[in-house]
Amino acid sequence: MNGVAAAAGTGPGGEGRAYQQIVDAVESELASGALRPGDRLPSEREMVARYGVSRPTVREALRVLEHSGLVKSRHGDRSGPLLLDPAGGPLRDTLERIARLHGCTAGELVGYRMMLESTANQLAACLRTDEQLAAIRERLAAMSAAIERGPKDFGAADFDFHEEVTEASRNTLIQYSLRAARQAALVQIEDKILRARDERAQMRESLRHHEMVFEAIEAGDGERAGRLARHSIFGYYRDYLDETERTALAGLCSDENPFRTRRS
Repeated sequence: MNGVAAAAGTGPGGEGRAYQQIVDAVESELASGALRPGDRLPSEREMVARYGVSRPTVREALRVLEHSGLVKSRHGDRSGPLLLDPAGGPLRDTLERIARLHGCTAGELVGYRMMLESTANQLAACLRTDEQLAAIRERLAAMSAAIERGPKDFGAADFDFHEEVTEASRNTLIQYSLRAARQAALVQIEDKILRARDERAQMRESLRHHEMVFEAIEAGDGERAGRLARHSIFGYYRDYLDETERTALAGLCSDENPFRTRRS
């Protein structure tokens, strides 16, 4: 936090601008990796002493950071404000707000995921490391084990699998956008499985699709990995789309269905 302390000096702008300098410094250290989600900032008292500003100035900086979704702060918390993942809530909330206020349809959300998941899979197949491939394999095994525990655990394992794949794409914007979209849709995924006539069959079918995605990524077949994502997401949600949206999104799956023609 020494860099934050140095940046927070009152300087030419006086203490009236010191809160913004604290905010900028925290954001800079998050961007550089010096601070990470899950870390804690110093307590208010420590921040006052460290930055050489008043308690109201520190509180204003924390208010701005909390409003931005970067920290969770409670007055008098001796352990210090908790740093949050910006995609863990604010980005998800923004997407939900856009969908609600602008009347986005289910088809728009599905199409958005089809395009981003497809691109993430394709990049992962080309850019993943051996360590990332091993991590994806572990998530796949966790999905298989979660079938016995039920849809809630399976949905969480499914989420983790996609997290690993998206991280392997090495595209931060895709990673954060998809993380927010998946978190917003996680309840829908669980609900669909719960309402299936045979929830175990539904989970096993989902696992089979993920196994094929893994095989394509392992083989470095980006085109196939991307195609699998488009077909899988469309097939999963098609019954919830109206006819016009279903027809439009089917155009993104106009190629051969890879789930029907599995390679030997």
